[in-house]
Amino acid sequence: MAASLGGLGLLQGRVRLAAAAAAASSLSRPGPQGLVRGGAACSTAGRGYSSEAKGEEELRVRYLDEENQGIVVLGLNRSRAKNALNKNLIKMMSKAVDALKSDKKVRTVIFRSEVPGIFCAVKHLKNIRTAKLGETKVSCLPTMPDALEEMNRTGADLQERAKMHSSEVSSFVSKARATINEMANLPVPTIAAIDGTALGGGLELALACDIRVAASSAKMGLVETKLAIIPGAGGTQRLPRMIGVSLAKELIFSARIVDGEEAKSIGLVSHVVEQNESGDAAYRRALALAQEFLPQGPLAIRVAKLAINQGMEVDLVTGLAIEEACYAQTIPTKDRIEGLLAFKEKRPPRYKGE
Repeated sequence: MAASLGGLGLLQGRVRLAAAAAAASSLSRPGPQGLVRGGAACSTAGRGYSSEAKGEEELRVRYLDEENQGIVVLGLNRSRAKNALNKNLIKMMSKAVDALKSDKKVRTVIFRSEVPGIFCAVKHLKNIRTAKLGETKVSCLPTMPDALEEMNRTGADLQERAKMHSSEVSSFVSKARATINEMANLPVPTIAAIDGTALGGGLELALACDIRVAASSAKMGLVETKLAIIPGAGGTQRLPRMIGVSLAKELIFSARIVDGEEAKSIGLVSHVVEQNESGDAAYRRALALAQEFLPQGPLAIRVAKLAINQGMEVDLVTGLAIEEACYAQTIPTKDRIEGLLAFKEKRPPRYKGE
């Protein structure tokens, strides 16, 4: 399995070569070119985890077991700060993602919040306006009193941000962007379970996932322009690729917040569910989706994700060349033979990722 999965690194190189070859070929001969675009349960109480994280940990990493083996849940757990992204949480996320991308037993990753009503918002600003007003470090804070409450929810820890020098802010945002990019590049499917507020950096985190599931009561938006800044962790790039350029501009320019139903109607999320009494309806739906992935060939899913991600960034002709290179990687695998044999014998396949 390790050897087979390790071959994906070589495949990425081959995919880039295939893309370059296809691009060169398209220059020498006419042909149609199209731009590919895409829109895009069970209870865990008391069981289902192979290990329990300590209550004070800001990021809980849980490996599910039994029928959910292969599913990993990353739970944001900064309750006092509404899961705001700060230096420590970004560091923990980066470390967790780095471990997951090299773990061959991981099949799907779910990002969720363990704080009721919040996916990733921001710490309250009521005490920030009086802090160090004479320093340039607070220049990013709002000046209109009636806008203060709206600023509470930009997905970053503004109390921490207010104490940073401008050079520190740039470094922090770069690290956050790099970490979210690492999440987007995980080789396995990723699902964001949005059971509460996801604004600013919180929504950017969700946008980096392959699939988003939201409760109908959830609130989502890229609200950075209210703070005279712009989304800095991928929002200006991923949102228009997801819902279209014009609508993405409208939402970012207006800092508009949408609920789960509207998010589904514009293609921001794939599934919307009514919230339940325990406040984890989106997570339960995400878990059900992850369970659908488990019986499929693990190598095939990884290669399919690579083909889709690479192909979405190029024209159709180049994308088809990428698909060809990716498909070729699945032909010599033991899993492909097992799939054919299981079909012939009318039994469930037993894939090993080889």
